[in-house]
Parts: sequence; C-alpha cells; structure tokens
Amino acid sequence: MNKLLSLAWLALALSASFSASADGKMDESNCTFNGTKLYGRIQVVKAFPDVKVQVVESFPDLKVQVVKAFPDGCGKWQMVESFPDLKVQVVDSFPDVKVQYVSAFPGIR
Repeated sequence: MNKLLSLAWLALALSASFSASADGKMDESNCTFNGTKLYGRIQVVKAFPDVKVQVVESFPDLKVQVVKAFPDGCGKWQMVESFPDLKVQVVDSFPDVKVQYVSAFPGIR
C-alpha cells in the first residue's frame, strides 16, 4: 500500500511541475512564448515549429484574430507561405499554447 501511495504522490508531483513549466514559458506582459512574439506573420508547418498550438473553443491562452495587414498587436496573425515571423504547428494534444480564433479583441485572456 505504501508503494502505491508513493507512486501516486510522484505522479502528482510530476504533473504539477509539468504544468508549472508549461505556464512559465508564456510571458503575458510581452505576448511572447519562450521569447518569441505571438503575433505577426504566421506560417503553419507540419514539422519543426517555433510553437505548437491547439485550437480550442473555450479557455484559450491566446485569442487570435487573422488579419490581412498590420499584424502588429498581440494575437493578430497574418497567414503567410514564406518569410514568417513565427512557425506554428497545429496539434490535437500537448500544445505549448491554446488558441481561439476570434473576429475582434485578440490578445491574452
């Protein structure tokens, strides 16, 4: 029984440290993730992304507005095929950042 309890505490500690390190990489005051800005010219790639994102309908880390020009604010993304500021990979699980597409008021929470 003690061994099972020890394993439960270890799993709890690992999950807590994992979630804390995932949250620690996003800087809300500068709208960055690991020092990379979360706005600008965005290219969707299948491999070697700067950031892995998951598209969600609720409780996003970042609200994203797709714009045609001037992606100069937090959460404003101009989708491009070349010369990106940021490469993102859309994933179904274990994202770096959860995003929700919006038509107005982009930004962090």
